[in-house]
Amino acid sequence: MSEDNQNKTVIFFIISDSAGETASKLAQATMAQYPTVDFEIFRRTFITTKEALIKSLVDAKKHDAIILHTLINEDLVKLAHDFCEASELYHFDVLTPPVLEVQRRSGVTPTREPGALHHLNKNYFKRIKAMEFAVKYDDGKDPRGFLEADVVLLGVSRTSKTPLSLFLANKNLKVANLPLVPQAHIPKQLWEIDPKKIVGLTNDPEVLNGIRKERMIAYGLNPDTAYSDIEKIKSELAFAHDLYEKLGCVVINVASLSIEETASMILNALNLEDHSYYITEDNAD
Repeated sequence: MSEDNQNKTVIFFIISDSAGETASKLAQATMAQYPTVDFEIFRRTFITTKEALIKSLVDAKKHDAIILHTLINEDLVKLAHDFCEASELYHFDVLTPPVLEVQRRSGVTPTREPGALHHLNKNYFKRIKAMEFAVKYDDGKDPRGFLEADVVLLGVSRTSKTPLSLFLANKNLKVANLPLVPQAHIPKQLWEIDPKKIVGLTNDPEVLNGIRKERMIAYGLNPDTAYSDIEKIKSELAFAHDLYEKLGCVVINVASLSIEETASMILNALNLEDHSYYITEDNAD
């Protein structure tokens, strides 16, 4: 490989007739495999006319871009394919192959409606309610929420309880969380719920020490306080682990995990992996 190619920024063009989230995630997953490569992503979303599509494709050609598209209209799909083939542009049609395979297997013709995934159906409003639930019962504000929750997250400070609650809420799960502090009162409701709904979050002491110091610096405060003291952190984690053992709940160490990875482990551990895909009217009730 030449030095010019090694230093060249790789361009992705995301072209979609909707928000482009699916193709964007594919691009990001690809980019994650090349931490030393420079990337740029250009998004051309809500493309529903030939004129808009041609303009996007011409722009992509100028950058010699990798084109990932999620177009459902057959005329636009063909236009994109023909243009890219004639221009010798790499292109990947994310949506058409699986849509056609489902048609082949089911005998049902697809609606070919742009943005169908994002309809404001019952499933959408259920997700909004789940988000509101996560905010209402964040940080142990009202322990009564534990009794209504699909998932209850426990953990000492800075174990990603709130971000995880909101991420899981976006998958239609009602999530409540409780910060754990040694010698603090444990709400009685915690002992009244099925431990299979509880997830205990933990972290490595050294990692947590670094996170808390950064937090204090971000607030403009001295990073070396009782909050970030390594021995105090170890005591907090020991208290949490003792509680998890008494509850008999799932325990996940978030030290080296992203929010997405931790959420996936939670869904798997609680047998909720398919919850976010209940998108039909019947299942959204």
